[in-house]
Amino acid sequence: MSAAAHPLDLLAALFEGEGSAEYLGEAVTQAGHMLQAGALAEAAGAPAHLVAAALLHDIGHFHGTVTGRDLMEGGVDNRHSHTGADWLARWFGPEVTEPVRLHVAAKRYLCAAEPGYFDLLSEASVHTLRVQGGPMTPEQVRAFEALAGAADAVAVRRWDERAKDPEADTPDFGHFRPLLAGLLRAEPRPGGAAAAGPS
Repeated sequence: MSAAAHPLDLLAALFEGEGSAEYLGEAVTQAGHMLQAGALAEAAGAPAHLVAAALLHDIGHFHGTVTGRDLMEGGVDNRHSHTGADWLARWFGPEVTEPVRLHVAAKRYLCAAEPGYFDLLSEASVHTLRVQGGPMTPEQVRAFEALAGAADAVAVRRWDERAKDPEADTPDFGHFRPLLAGLLRAEPRPGGAAAAGPS
């Protein structure tokens, strides 16, 4: 696929290609998990930018062994929240990318600030929590709460944790294309080899 390909075609190809891979030991594929998260946000009546953030939150897990799931399984934080947000920022504004960037921090926050949240985590999510630094310290909690995008990131995180049902009736990527199209920047920002996916 050429570097000039439409961003939604690039995303669709990732969902259909690498997205079909298993998702860190969960019962759903990577794409299935992300599509479910987007569907949960949509069902909750979330604004378009949050539906998009929920749909795209794990895009940084895609693209091979360097930044992909192999590192997480091996106990190394692949910083997928940051790589995914940075990659998406060439096409989407911060209302979409910042909840993506902060969704891992939101898990660490909720595990520290909300009694019982840790008990909701799947086995795979407990593993990645350890890799990602564990629950926040009280100082980190206060710093997170002061961030402008904290509330949106927490919302995405809650949908993220629920989006692991292998029996869920989940829409395909095409269902979300009109919503994503409405959020695209008028002029893409420059940023590396767009066709390669997050790296």
